[in-house]
Amino acid sequence: MSSSTAKADTGWLGHPKGLLFLSFTELWERFSFYGMRALLILYLVQDLLISDRVDTVLGMDGFRNVMESMFGPMSTQAFASQLFGLYAGFVYFTPLFGGLIADRWLGPRKTVMIGILLMTAGHFAMIFDVTFLIALLLLVLGSGCLKGNIAAQVGELYPKADEALRSRGYTLFSTGINIGAVIGPLVCGLLAQIYGWHTGFAAAGVVMVASAAVYFAGMRHYADEPTKATRSEAAAVTSKEWRMIALVAVVISLTMFQWVAWDQLFNVGLLWVADHADLSSPFGNVPVAWFASIDSLASILIVPFLVGLWRWQAKRGTEPTDLGKMSIAAAITALSCTVLAVGAMQIEAGGKVSIIIPVLSFSLSGIAFMWAWPQVLAIVSRRSPDSARGMMMAAAYLTAFASAIGAGYIARFYEPMGAVQFWWLNAGISMFGAVIILVCSTPLRRAMDQIEASQDVGIEDFASAKPV
Repeated sequence: MSSSTAKADTGWLGHPKGLLFLSFTELWERFSFYGMRALLILYLVQDLLISDRVDTVLGMDGFRNVMESMFGPMSTQAFASQLFGLYAGFVYFTPLFGGLIADRWLGPRKTVMIGILLMTAGHFAMIFDVTFLIALLLLVLGSGCLKGNIAAQVGELYPKADEALRSRGYTLFSTGINIGAVIGPLVCGLLAQIYGWHTGFAAAGVVMVASAAVYFAGMRHYADEPTKATRSEAAAVTSKEWRMIALVAVVISLTMFQWVAWDQLFNVGLLWVADHADLSSPFGNVPVAWFASIDSLASILIVPFLVGLWRWQAKRGTEPTDLGKMSIAAAITALSCTVLAVGAMQIEAGGKVSIIIPVLSFSLSGIAFMWAWPQVLAIVSRRSPDSARGMMMAAAYLTAFASAIGAGYIARFYEPMGAVQFWWLNAGISMFGAVIILVCSTPLRRAMDQIEASQDVGIEDFASAKPV
């Protein structure tokens, strides 16, 4: 889709009106996703896998046999973490195919609508034990149709030359994601603790209906779509564009180390909180699922500070490049895991750590998210060729696929290693990523700038754009 199709209306905070509808669509979808995800690992370990009801789940015996044939016998925690990692990973793998479908055949609107319907069905299927694995499959397929395409639609709202406004638009879009990610675990976690797990899952399904309604309501404000013939013509990619695609792929792959550690907080991290944090309060025990909201709440609260900081630095010529910000993000994620390692060192036999420890850790992970993810989206949106933008936006989520799979595999070493060494391991993985990004940032930026400067058409579009 060409950037010439961008809508000119700027009726929401100086941004195109379409951003409002896309942001709220993603807000409610993320409510459902994060609300369900906050319950999933706890539901598996504390309920489903230790009850006789697990025998009623269609395909569960065969699935576990396959997993244990690949990785060997697994404890309940190890199997639950592996299953959680596979689900969380494939949620971010299928968008690659959703991007291809949108770019070449259906267009983003129809593909996103299909995704919303599949995810709605998946969340409601979570209500029943028998359809548990079917529900996860529907959610994975639905996410594939939605994730990359709705993010690509955001980029299409802006002229290509206005990189600064587009980057701020993605920051607002990411803020909508985080608002949903805050509310989802709070509501679903509370309902699950009071009324049972399946009530929490049902709430996620109801909210997906709201997501669909918002998306349909904003149809006239989205960027115009090319015809099917235009999509076929646009599918051809030049050799220079292929080189740019390869460089963008390298950029997004460098974030994988950070996301492995980040994902671990929502896998083993929640189990560690349930077992080792003092959750008592005057109003009863704090739901463990609520800690998944802290990450997103911190992401929201840090935005005004980061925007102010970057503007202040920009005036002085000291603002980090987008890749520099991504390196800082990985270092902050490493610090988040370090907090848990230090907390684990303080635990005496049978004792509990202060609730401050996990609150601080999840807060740092949320701050790291906002240092990294908006920059990734902005880089992919600007640098990717028009004909492959949906596919490349989906490819950005492949790092989340690889990191979630990796986190699920690493999680099986939690029990044999012990908490202290386990969290030091994750801190080291993320810090390694910070160093790699820092070392590679300058040559990557120069290579991409050289390709853009050599384009025969549209050089002026990049003249005022902020470099990566």
